[in-house]
This record gives sequence, C-alpha cells and structure tokens, in this order.
Amino acid sequence: MAEKIREKKIRAYSSAVERVHGMDEVGVRLSVGPQNLILLGSLVYYPHMLQEFKQFLLRGNVVDLAVGVVIGASFGTIVTALVHDLLTPFLAAIIKVPDFGGLFFTLNGSKFMYGHFINALISFVLIAAAVFFFIVKPMNMLISRSRGEAPADPTTKKCSECISEIPIAAKRCMYCTQIVT
Repeated sequence: MAEKIREKKIRAYSSAVERVHGMDEVGVRLSVGPQNLILLGSLVYYPHMLQEFKQFLLRGNVVDLAVGVVIGASFGTIVTALVHDLLTPFLAAIIKVPDFGGLFFTLNGSKFMYGHFINALISFVLIAAAVFFFIVKPMNMLISRSRGEAPADPTTKKCSECISEIPIAAKRCMYCTQIVT
C-alpha cells in the first residue's frame, strides 16, 4: 500500500515538473528506488540531469569564462596600481593638486562632495587611457603583424560564359569571344 502511494506521489511530482518547466524528458519513472531519482523540494531530478549539468560545467567555454574572470580580476588590480601609484602622482606633480577629495560646497546645510566625483572621473579616464595605450594598442599591433599583408587586388576575372580566367580590363573573353561586363 505504501509503495503505491509513493509511486502516485512520484508521478504527481514528475507531471508537475513537466507542466512547470516544460521538461518532457523527466517523465514518470516506474522504478522508484533511491538510485533512480532525487527529490529536491517538490521537484524531481534524475541522475542523468546531474550528469548533463556536470557536462555543462566542464564544457570549454564555461571553463574559459571562469579563467577569464579570474585573470580579469587580478589584472584589474595591476591597472589600478598603475593608475594610483604611477599616473595619479605624475598628474598631481603637473597640476600641483595631489587630491581633489577635500573639495566641497554647502547648500542649505547639505554638503556636496564634488571633489570625490572629480577624483573618480580622473581615475576612470586614467584607467581607460592605461588600458587603451598599454593593452589594446599593443594587442592590435600584434594581431596585425600576425595576419600579415592584405591580399593583393585581383588581376583577373572569370568569364560568365566559359568560366575562363581573363584579364580584369578585358571587354571580350579571349576564349569564347563573349562580351564581358
């Protein structure tokens, strides 16, 4: 009796998953042993779904994206250090104002700290310039060098009638005498 109730609940869970998530492959499993399904809340998940999830996680583009995020985060610290430790002091030496953070004005008792905004704006411009000149430009030069020269302009074209190669300036095909446009 308990087995029939259990099977009935599993069928109900399976059909609910189908209706809510549109997962036709879930279906109803008649063998109800613990190795055949995993109950998670009110949803039924079968081991093959966990296997598919594992395959999804181990696909190349997911791993590449994870590596890219980690490298990007560590590279962000390098760019921030370049801007704050080298470029900002250089800029401060030129304009003779090391920090704009103390600049503010008061209006009806409210303090507007526009100096912090100026610092953030300068930091953004310096970071963008550092990324452009130290990363983007060198990478573009490397890519253009690796591609080599652009292909030369064609000197011949195909005749539409006999499909022979003829000079690009020709008005008639030298093989079939067809007028070529």
